[in-house]
Amino acid sequence: MMKDRFRSLWPIFLLLYVVGYPEWEAFSQEGKSFLWKVQSGASTVYILGSIPCLRKEDFPLSPKIESAFEQSDFLVVERDIQDQGKMGVQKIMEKASYPPNESIAEHLSQETYEFLKVEAAKLGLPLDLINRQRPWFWSVALEAMELMKLGYDPGYGLNNYFLSKAKVRKRVLELEGLDGLLNLLSNLSAQDQELLLILSLKDLQNLAQEIDKLVQAWKTGDTKGMEPIVTKSVREDPKLVSIYEKFIDERNRRMASKIEDYLRENGTHFVVVGARHLIGEKGIVEILRKKGVRVEQL
Repeated sequence: MMKDRFRSLWPIFLLLYVVGYPEWEAFSQEGKSFLWKVQSGASTVYILGSIPCLRKEDFPLSPKIESAFEQSDFLVVERDIQDQGKMGVQKIMEKASYPPNESIAEHLSQETYEFLKVEAAKLGLPLDLINRQRPWFWSVALEAMELMKLGYDPGYGLNNYFLSKAKVRKRVLELEGLDGLLNLLSNLSAQDQELLLILSLKDLQNLAQEIDKLVQAWKTGDTKGMEPIVTKSVREDPKLVSIYEKFIDERNRRMASKIEDYLRENGTHFVVVGARHLIGEKGIVEILRKKGVRVEQL
């Protein structure tokens, strides 16, 4: 039963895309939130930190978030997960699966493979299923499954929420697109794929214990309080720094550049991006500030 259910859901897990610690979006009616207003001349971009899974009780959203969305002409997401359809699932399957004569066990150290087996067993995943997909896939899927186990539902994700609202009245743009993400993941070296998997497995162990603190930091707009939580595994294991830089910091720079382009265009853009990309000295918010762009947390 678990195996069949997972096979039907795993393309959704990947499309949702969770790397490292999940980026929760919680919404306060007062005070700060994870929403920024970026202005340059007559152009405005709103940037909202997001997570792929929420709970029913997290809605309705803060009026300030809904207002920013309503004022915007464009919705910008990392990937338009509602526009992928069967072709998107097929792309994922082609990139994520090994040929019939290969197994993940051949591409991981024994220590990492045993680590993976233990965490997968906690989620009820059979070994033959674990062996079929590549390390980068499991770095995404295991955490998505754990989120669901903890009560977070992909059906209540912010991307889905805003994409559904935008389809009838706003143009949708992508910061990366599915192809961009899959190319990045599948072109990682074997060593980097293993590091990415280790990062996710370590975060997975802390997930249930840290979620309350993470949500509270989010509700109060406490970016400095969130940063040590989401970077805990990297700080504790220096060998993971290189993959964090490649997978988070480099993408931050590319996405910040895209946002600068939007500031040169007419119209107001509402950008929904994983919250992890917004915090810290190398996050999108600070990158824009250092370039002299006016950025205000709402």
